Amino acid sequence: MPRLATKIVATLGPASNTPELLEQMIRAGVNVVRLNFSHGKAQDHIDRAMMVRDAAKRAGREVAIMADLQGPKIRVGKFAEGKVMLEPGQKFVLDAARTELGDIGAVGLDYKELPREVKAGDVLLLNDGLIVMVVEAVRGEAVHAIVKLGGELSNNKGINKQGGGLTAPALTAKDMDDIKTAMSFQADYVAVSFPKNATDMEMARQLCNVAAAEYRHKPGLIAKIERAEAIPNLQAILDASDGIMVARGDLAVEVGNAAVPALQKRMIRMARASDKVVITATQMMESMITNPVPTRAEVSDVANAVLDGTDAVMLSAETAAGKFPLETVLEMANICREAEKAEFGELEADFKGKTFDRIDQSIAMGALFTAQHLGAKAIVAMTDSGSTALWMSRHSIHVPIYALTPRLATQRKMCLYRNVLPLLMDASSDRDTALEQAERHLTKRGIVQSGDIYAITCGEPMGAPGGTNMLKICQVG
Repeated sequence: MPRLATKIVATLGPASNTPELLEQMIRAGVNVVRLNFSHGKAQDHIDRAMMVRDAAKRAGREVAIMADLQGPKIRVGKFAEGKVMLEPGQKFVLDAARTELGDIGAVGLDYKELPREVKAGDVLLLNDGLIVMVVEAVRGEAVHAIVKLGGELSNNKGINKQGGGLTAPALTAKDMDDIKTAMSFQADYVAVSFPKNATDMEMARQLCNVAAAEYRHKPGLIAKIERAEAIPNLQAILDASDGIMVARGDLAVEVGNAAVPALQKRMIRMARASDKVVITATQMMESMITNPVPTRAEVSDVANAVLDGTDAVMLSAETAAGKFPLETVLEMANICREAEKAEFGELEADFKGKTFDRIDQSIAMGALFTAQHLGAKAIVAMTDSGSTALWMSRHSIHVPIYALTPRLATQRKMCLYRNVLPLLMDASSDRDTALEQAERHLTKRGIVQSGDIYAITCGEPMGAPGGTNMLKICQVG
């Protein structure tokens, strides 16, 4: 079975929390396992991370672990009956001072700042936009609203303000503790919820680097784009991150469903142009939570994200709580495979009008160009930090990229890079010996065979990060 260029992120949860099933999911195509820190205790995540590493080892491949932080809780409190049914036209109060459980007329707030951040006429969207209220008045700590779109409102459902404008900080005290937990098992990526600007991401990086220092580890940072305020700051957020997640749930609630597809395309384009990774997420295979096959619309959604050039497509509740976690991964892999066949790469157009100031970046681009025109079987990057492989992966090319690295942390991080298969290999410090080792490594794995042409990049002296300065075209003897 041909390998996928697009990576699959799967969320671990009660439905997939067994070593056997996790191993099967990794074999089926999962490259990144997401641990959702909105649920569970610190020890649960530590145990699950160990289970992921063990399952990957048994499956004979490495995967990345992504710790997804909860972020601020902009939610209603709890109800005496667990939920209420709201009717259009009725009055309802969101009361930050309320200590008793909620009822049909009012409920408390986890987010105590709400009364100071809304005014008459503002539109509030609850439970992912399924319930809509218009603020009538703010009196003290109580937000008085009229229900426009009714429905069932249950405990701790989220609140969004149409157009954005809630000031909750991206990183809470819980997130700071969770970062320490995630660094204790060296999570490869940390996903930051609700960042509004580059400062939020810079603060997260500082916290991660401090928590990871004793392990000599530096995680990649993913900014989850789910606030209206993040959109004007996209480039600055990208510059401060290692990648972004197109988090279509909360984002759609704040900017409107209709605006999201064009924003998704724009974000994928911007991420690739900025040499950052991008994950497309939320409701990709939602119907497979309960059904064994996806809808035609879901198939198109996943395929279009692949054709747009996303690095990864993500499964949330589908694998965490759904009835068919393994089947969902297999279906997603099939959709990605078919979409990739139809992909049209415009390598020359990518390079037109571009200049590369760095030697290592120029070498990476030269490898792509040469491999495509020679019809090479593979592009091989001998890389310490993974930068060369990342640059190569920003361009659509049907030649597979194999990244050979002596660093396990680099191998795992590259699991998220589109069209890159990262392999662990300790190379000699002598260049010619290292090139021979690389060819043996590739031949042994059946990646290249006698007569095949491949392009290989490396740096002299060997093993110096950022030192890629050589491109060699080889033919297997």
